[in-house]
Amino acid sequence: MFTYDTDTRQCWFNQTSFESHDQFTLIGLMLGLAIYNNIILDVHFPMVVYRKLFGRNGSLVDLKDSHPVIANSLQNILDFEGDVENTFICSFAISYTDVFGNVLTHELIENGKDIPVTNESRKEYVDLYVDYILNKSIEDQFRPFKQGFDMVTKESPLKQFFRPEEVELLVCGSKDFDFEALESTTEYEGGFTETSLIIRWFWDIVHKFSIEQKKRLLMFITGSDRVPIGGLAKLKLVVARQGPDSNSLPTAHTCFNVLLIPDYSKKSQLEERLVKAITYSKGFGLI
Repeated sequence: MFTYDTDTRQCWFNQTSFESHDQFTLIGLMLGLAIYNNIILDVHFPMVVYRKLFGRNGSLVDLKDSHPVIANSLQNILDFEGDVENTFICSFAISYTDVFGNVLTHELIENGKDIPVTNESRKEYVDLYVDYILNKSIEDQFRPFKQGFDMVTKESPLKQFFRPEEVELLVCGSKDFDFEALESTTEYEGGFTETSLIIRWFWDIVHKFSIEQKKRLLMFITGSDRVPIGGLAKLKLVVARQGPDSNSLPTAHTCFNVLLIPDYSKKSQLEERLVKAITYSKGFGLI
């Protein structure tokens, strides 16, 4: 139903999907229910999806977020100061691949494959290209998706009082990984206190983590790498002592946001075991 871009880490509607309209309606319905029930989803759509839910069509600015490679190519055509026709050798046609790997062609205008893009027509070409990618090509998939979303939200003041950017926050949570705020509200059990040496080691290590490692830590402790509305201070994390110094790895109770750490005797040991735990806690690693 959706394609996934490994560079942007975002999902987009598959224009060649064989799934019925009801399936896309169901996904839109789930998105609306997540907002209604204050549930954060691990869903990554580009911002243009939320703008389209508000009835706005996508533009070149939106394409730079959802399809950055294509957007950069189109921007180069617009900015080029030489002979566009002989340099880029483009026509008013788009090629794309279906689910079977077959290359298909769509003409942006009648007989578009035989009409070259020139300096005079490049603006029209870019506008048609963007409109096709963000709007027309996925119209059959997006329309039922929006209908499902509207089934939950149409009677609410959501679209009157919220901007698309704020709706994304309601669905996906905040993107501000403020671990200073998380530290300020964290509680300690099992003999640990905020002044315990291992706790000071823990936060020193965590604050130096990359964003990806911080996401893995959140996933390890809570089961989600999303930041709740209001920031990490709303998370209510608990760090508890899990016995004396040992070779065991840290563990977690994701239902209660509890991180269990053995009372390691060395900071290097804590860092090595914590990184290993959050890195290999999925797939063929640890269970």
